[in-house]
Amino acid sequence: MYIQMLFRQMKIEDQLKTNNLPPARKLSLSILVTANLIDENVAAALKPFDISIQQFNVLRILRGQKGKPANLSTIQERMVSKMSNTTRLVDKLIAKELTQRIICEANRRKVEISITEKGLNLLKEIDPKVDAVEQELIKEISEDEIEFVTNCLNKIRK
Repeated sequence: MYIQMLFRQMKIEDQLKTNNLPPARKLSLSILVTANLIDENVAAALKPFDISIQQFNVLRILRGQKGKPANLSTIQERMVSKMSNTTRLVDKLIAKELTQRIICEANRRKVEISITEKGLNLLKEIDPKVDAVEQELIKEISEDEIEFVTNCLNKIRK
């Protein structure tokens, strides 16, 4: 993590050993490199718990349902990474007893997923670790700067 922190001090051109980047490419590369840095650090925090970032995301989505089950399409649309195979992720979480599949009695084809008590307890254990990683990554940034960058990124996603 300390080597990765050193990269934060570097300009994107120095890190990628290039210069004269057009502004749009400089921004795109900065976002991608930063996203990878965040992913690597969060993945490292999750590794002792034998859970991936995508599985963590599914668990947080299900916790956000506040006890109400969600179907696979609801989970998929709320995923941070739309590239994830939601069915496979949920199957792995079921195997770990962190989620459970609920089959509707009225319509047996309707399957919903809910988080288990074990899944909720795991999130209680993981959340402070991920929070600490995120806080470490932004420790040099003021709240005003966070708000400004977030608003700029919102404009890109519009």
